[in-house]
Amino acid sequence: MAEAMDLDEPRGAKRKASELEFDDTNAPRRIRALDPDVVNKIAAGEIIVAPVHALKELIENAVDAGSTSLEVLVKEGGLKLLQITDNGSGINKEDLPILCERFTTSKLQTFEDLQSIATYGFRGEALASISHIAHLTVTTKTQDSNCAWRAHYDSGRLAPAKPGQSPDPRPVAGRPGTQITVEDLFYNVPNRRRAFRSASDEYNKIIDMVGRYAIHCSHVAFSCKKHGESSTSVAIQTNASVVDRIRQIYGGSVANELIEFSASDNRWGFEAKGLATNANYSIKKTTLLLFINHRCVESSNIRKAVEQTYAAFLPKNGHPFVYLNLEIDPQRVDVNVHPTKREVNFLNEDEIIQAICEHIRSKLAAVDTSRTFLTQTLLPGGVWSSTHDTQPATTATPSKGTSVGGGSRRTPAARNETSLVRTDTNLRKITSMLPPAAGSATTQGSGSRAAPPGAKNASSDSQAQAIEYGTLDRDMTAYRLVSVRELRALVRDEMHHELTEVFATHTFVGIVDERRRLAAIQGGVRLFLVDYGRVCFEYFYQVGLTDFGNFGVIRFSPPLGLKELLQVAAEQEKKAASSQGGVGDNFDVEEVVELVADQLIERREMLLEYFSFEISPTGELLSIPLLVKGYTPAMVKLPQFLLKLGPHINWSDERGCFETFLKALATFYVPERLPATPGPTSTGEGDQQEEDEGSAINDELKARRDHVRWAVEHVFFPAFKARLVATKSLMQAGVLEVANLKGLYRVFERC
Repeated sequence: MAEAMDLDEPRGAKRKASELEFDDTNAPRRIRALDPDVVNKIAAGEIIVAPVHALKELIENAVDAGSTSLEVLVKEGGLKLLQITDNGSGINKEDLPILCERFTTSKLQTFEDLQSIATYGFRGEALASISHIAHLTVTTKTQDSNCAWRAHYDSGRLAPAKPGQSPDPRPVAGRPGTQITVEDLFYNVPNRRRAFRSASDEYNKIIDMVGRYAIHCSHVAFSCKKHGESSTSVAIQTNASVVDRIRQIYGGSVANELIEFSASDNRWGFEAKGLATNANYSIKKTTLLLFINHRCVESSNIRKAVEQTYAAFLPKNGHPFVYLNLEIDPQRVDVNVHPTKREVNFLNEDEIIQAICEHIRSKLAAVDTSRTFLTQTLLPGGVWSSTHDTQPATTATPSKGTSVGGGSRRTPAARNETSLVRTDTNLRKITSMLPPAAGSATTQGSGSRAAPPGAKNASSDSQAQAIEYGTLDRDMTAYRLVSVRELRALVRDEMHHELTEVFATHTFVGIVDERRRLAAIQGGVRLFLVDYGRVCFEYFYQVGLTDFGNFGVIRFSPPLGLKELLQVAAEQEKKAASSQGGVGDNFDVEEVVELVADQLIERREMLLEYFSFEISPTGELLSIPLLVKGYTPAMVKLPQFLLKLGPHINWSDERGCFETFLKALATFYVPERLPATPGPTSTGEGDQQEEDEGSAINDELKARRDHVRWAVEHVFFPAFKARLVATKSLMQAGVLEVANLKGLYRVFERC
């Protein structure tokens, strides 16, 4: 027995490797059920992490009970005392015995009720968790009750107020509603109790939480104060408006600069409204009050998208205040994710966030004319000149002893030009500083000065009106395929955060070389050269993953012959192989065409469902996917695209199939490299037919070039700003920093 006891070490004891090596007792340890008290304390630690979490649960329960007034009393940051009193409907005396048992609730009956839940609390864990780690007292009175009832709880069960007394609820005097008193929080979890070093920090967190709900629950009065003090830290009246509540909690500097916004879309089943500060207000850290279906939650994705939206309007390191009330169809939201309900998952998150941020951006742009700046009077003898001024520059009269034409001169008042950032895309383009390419069409900003800010771009309207769109009568489908989620995760893992931020806040400067598909953008005070061909490929591939199964449609009328298109591409492949000394002689065009056509016709149902790629059973191409509005891909690339769908697609693996197909589709959508416009084809011998054909080619090429140039500036780069996730490979081969404004001013600084 003694030997056995020596070998049986305490559970969790550290054993040396040498002991493990020669331990012959490899018998598995028996699995035992944890004691219910241990289970309940573990669950309580997941839900009640700090006093502020207990308060959040109690506030939500009070609002669910129809309260119009809440009073919060706090002592030692909520660790010694946390009391909340409401004037709600109260709790029936018959329900008090099971009030603090786990999973007792009046909100749910079946699991399916979670799909339409519209209340704050619903799982019946808050009071149960609190009772396991604190002394809990509940005093409640309903409207039809003659008196109030007070009950004490310990570990989920009724407990006597004093030893020897009955644990049953006892009648007391009280007003309608409920008062919940939490004393000695974490008294039986000493490690957790010792983790709270500052009671003032915990009280500040409680004040912040009360303030958030006071702003959102506009029909409820809130008050919060420390125990023993007469003054209140928060005091909000019932009839106070949302703006007044923000003014009382966050100050007049925030309330005076608020703009109201709202957005909704039946496709994604959401409605958003709220208040946000304009460009006159900025702080060092973003204040985001986010409520999804009236629950106070956190979302790093929404926070980041809001910060990127404001980056174009606020100074560097400036952040906004935003109150966002987002209501989503309950069937699209999974609230049963985090024990504290602090995080929620919902469908079409990217589309909803983009719609909200686009609306906020439009609101900010509309009120941007109200921005105020501090200015300084010019020094005597200074010269003021600015590209933004409408008045001509004026020069002060030279001082006595100053030579106008030679030697010395007076230095003008200096501006901090090393921090100037381009904010208007209508400013002079970089292409106006470059010589026009031989044979290229002359467009705005190429070979001539750009139009002044605010001037109408005549080509924009014609390009925008050249494409007509209709609306498909079908519902959006949410595909939860593991393969698609894995591909999306790979993109997120490859994300280059700095470059993504540059694209999200960039200003388009101009196309530098359309043959090599190069454009210039400005990000902050840095100038970048971008291979927009590579960036377009990344963007269209990500659109394919994001909009998977819900693409638009480009229909062909009349339908195109699939085999005729494949025949054109196969002959081109054979010709190219022969010219390069390849295996062109062994390339059987008819066999390749039949093989690829059979593959596509056989998989036409899958192609239609997932990619809006429609092929008839007889081999007619009816439609291809539409990835972006405002741009039509080069149909001259269509035969080659169809041919690649045969041998280049991994049809045997689901994830490989989706990845290779979407990459082939992205390649098809990437703007092509356009050759220079050919000159006149006439030989001088009166060959009118050749001259007419050359003129038609020139017109067609010019029209395509105009369309691509317009799409790059007005479709692609605005889309990059809204939703592109820049990857590390783009940083390595697709984007090059060519200038830094501060560095340039140091180089070209004049003495």
